Amino acid sequence: MATSEQTSPTRDVREPRGGLTTRTLCMPADTNPHGDIFGGWLLGQMDIAGGIFSASVAQSRTTAVAVDAMTFLKPVSVGDVICVYTDLIRTGTTSMKVHVEAWVVRRNQSGRLLVTEGNFTYVALDEQGRPQPVHRVPGPDAVVKD
Repeated sequence: MATSEQTSPTRDVREPRGGLTTRTLCMPADTNPHGDIFGGWLLGQMDIAGGIFSASVAQSRTTAVAVDAMTFLKPVSVGDVICVYTDLIRTGTTSMKVHVEAWVVRRNQSGRLLVTEGNFTYVALDEQGRPQPVHRVPGPDAVVKD
């Protein structure tokens, strides 16, 4: 079976999971000595998107407490536009697990490539910074997936 790189260097076969939460341009200050974007910078962008998404789901402040199943698939370069997609996996009493994917749009190319994905766990917090129940507002995006 052909991989997406063999099929098309600028387009993955699958579509992003979830909704677009953030988009930003990769800059030279975000690179390692080899010219690739730091994995830690990319992880930070994913956490920002996951935090925005989890706060909207919880209708409160949230904080990341765990990251698991993190996979770095392809390098990211200066000039790439990072598009971060988020999708709710499940909610608990005070926490939620969010699937986060980072896709890039390369300079002078169309389509996007999946470069990183992982699962982030966030906890809903009250005004004093203590865990509180997740107050989900029912709606079309409120479907909890197992």
